[in-house]
Amino acid sequence: MNAEKRQEIFRRLSVAIPDPTTELVHSSTFELLIAVILSAQATDKGVNIATAKLFPVANTPQAILDLGIEGLESYIKTIGLYRSKAKNVMATCKMLVEQYASVVPDNRVALESLPGVGRKTANVILNTAFGQPTIAVDTHIFRLGNRIGIAPGKTPLDVELKLMKAVPKQYLQDAHHLLILHGRYICVARKPKCGECVIVDLCEYKAKTIPLTHAGAQA
Repeated sequence: MNAEKRQEIFRRLSVAIPDPTTELVHSSTFELLIAVILSAQATDKGVNIATAKLFPVANTPQAILDLGIEGLESYIKTIGLYRSKAKNVMATCKMLVEQYASVVPDNRVALESLPGVGRKTANVILNTAFGQPTIAVDTHIFRLGNRIGIAPGKTPLDVELKLMKAVPKQYLQDAHHLLILHGRYICVARKPKCGECVIVDLCEYKAKTIPLTHAGAQA
């Protein structure tokens, strides 16, 4: 895929998705961090339902520690893997209080030292909370990188590194959310909605469900 095509792909996506941002509801960097930890192998909708009850009661590291593990679990038990996530959240809150004055750090090394925070979660925080041009490769972005042909790779890290080179600079800050939202609502896993896709004529997916003469070509 050449640079001209990549440029047009992100131009169209930016027009189609004028407000590319996370769908995890949060009002602080700490709330975002906890929501992202809880979102692993869970839907944003499911996490939002749980945090809508949790955050009004406890939305600081110390407040969550004060809940205790069982108290925290009572709020997040509707989320998959909630027991292991609760342990990670409690351990992260403890580290934030003891080592970071209850402030979420703004660098990758510190973020990835927190329990339950890997490269993907760190990228989300760095991008969404701190405005850094990072790309967190979740299942949607991994699928799109390979399906569209913009950044094919065998691992999430492969796709991430290729996207960082392939995405035009002016779209790098928003690329993470542009691709996630496109993958979540249009380029879905089983039956991509090619008839609604604004980049259908640019995409290199061989199993498209409509001809390339679709109106997306004029988007």
